[in-house]
Amino acid sequence: MKAKKNIFIKIAIAFVILIAINVLAGTFSQRFDLTKDKRYTLSDATKSILAKATQPIVIDVLLEGDFPSEFKKLQMETQQLLKELSAVNSNIKYTFLNPVKDSQNSDQVVVELNQLGLTPANITVEEGGKVTQEVIFPWAMAYIDETKPVRIPLLKNKLGADSETRVNNSIQQLEYAFASAIKKLLITDKKKIAIIKGNGELEDIYLANFLGELSGSYHLAPITLDSVAKNPQKTLALLNGYDLAIVAKPTEAFSDSEKYVMDQYTLQGGKSLWLIDQVTAEMDSLYANQGKTIAFPRNLNLNDFFFKYGVRVNPVLLNDMYFTQIVLATGEGNNTQYNPVPWVYYPMVFSPENHPINTNIEALRFQFANTIDTLANGINKTVLLRSSPLSKPIGTPTEINLDIISNPLPKETYNDGLKPLAVLLEGSFTSVFKNRVKPFKLKDTKEEGLPSKMIIIADGDLIKNQIRQGNPLELGYDKWTNNFYGNKEFLLNCVNYLLEDTGLINIRSKKIIIPFLDKEKVSAQKTGWLLVNVALPLVILAIFGSLFHVYRKKTYAV
Repeated sequence: MKAKKNIFIKIAIAFVILIAINVLAGTFSQRFDLTKDKRYTLSDATKSILAKATQPIVIDVLLEGDFPSEFKKLQMETQQLLKELSAVNSNIKYTFLNPVKDSQNSDQVVVELNQLGLTPANITVEEGGKVTQEVIFPWAMAYIDETKPVRIPLLKNKLGADSETRVNNSIQQLEYAFASAIKKLLITDKKKIAIIKGNGELEDIYLANFLGELSGSYHLAPITLDSVAKNPQKTLALLNGYDLAIVAKPTEAFSDSEKYVMDQYTLQGGKSLWLIDQVTAEMDSLYANQGKTIAFPRNLNLNDFFFKYGVRVNPVLLNDMYFTQIVLATGEGNNTQYNPVPWVYYPMVFSPENHPINTNIEALRFQFANTIDTLANGINKTVLLRSSPLSKPIGTPTEINLDIISNPLPKETYNDGLKPLAVLLEGSFTSVFKNRVKPFKLKDTKEEGLPSKMIIIADGDLIKNQIRQGNPLELGYDKWTNNFYGNKEFLLNCVNYLLEDTGLINIRSKKIIIPFLDKEKVSAQKTGWLLVNVALPLVILAIFGSLFHVYRKKTYAV
């Protein structure tokens, strides 16, 4: 009896200790991230965003169901990240849904989700030697109230990548995707971006995808420089109300009056993003003229403008052995075939990752790019993108001919590479019109400016999305080759940096390593691991049970 009483006392003490541990754990909770890459440690920028969530934010994740191992990994990592977000702020609520399985009319659900921009992904499932295709929706929707939901893409496309690499790349971006969406829901005081018009810039439909991405975080509005001729003071005052100006592929020359307004905007602290084509060259002209066209310099009357700031955009065409592809049609009628072919005028540009703007982004696609020279002055210059070592600039005017595909130039002629294609300028700019006759008088003009930033990119098409059936496609996606490029991520980082929204850039730049199982090893060692995971625990349990039985017989023997 005494032995039994002692056992009950020990059990009661253990029970009290467990309760105390749970109470302390609930009061003083602490989470430990033991991963080498700190995968489960949220960045300070994310925590800062979460701290502003004072009301419930509901996140519906459409990634629910039975998936192949790599997509199961994406599902698990998404769930783990949401747990971390919820642990920091209990206002983050989330659920996982299977929109197709939970509906009586799955086809109608697919159509409705597509209309919302939640495009499905086709995945290949191999099971028991049978290969099937399944449709999943790698998306989440976040909302404070259901009237203004924010889409969150969970699957990030990667050029030439298999499913495992795509998923790994997607997991890298999960924290950014959710933090960015939550920030869009919470933001109240949005910075303002002016889209400059009036000099033949890209039409809105070709900017739709990028501007749509920006619209959730910033106020956007067109500013037409034509009004400078009538009322320059009013135009400058209007422009000064914006934090950033985007000039996307102008094709008509800027007047001195327009340059003076943009100059004073810069000197008064305005930021700007310039995407410039100094050469007239378009694929439409090439196709319309039996595979030949002439590329010639484009006069934008901006040479002195950029020169004063310390750069020169050269009227040349870059040829690069690291190229992307175009698609050409061969044959006629029903025998027509569409074949991807190399195109040296469309460089594939890899980031040097020497700055937060260009860290952890995919290869970019340039089209008929120019080159940039940097000039010595007091402005700090960072080359964000360069051509490959196997590239060279071609002077203009010059003939562009599709024959270069079948008769390429010798590789050894591509020996003038590493040309700057995108440059960040930071500092206090000197007026382009210093010691010059001004086109008109303005109030409170400056000849030495406040600290500002500017990014110049030597390709206007970098920001241009393609169109299918009158609808804009995702920026960076090529509908002809079905390839994805990093144009959007790079430009978003440019805007975030210029507007000093570096927190999102730092989140995007976070690198983690996701280990996947080696399928060949799994197949070869399947039996051994089954024994370890199934048979071994049973053996251990049997041994423990036998020992416990022997112990009880000795303890309670009369």
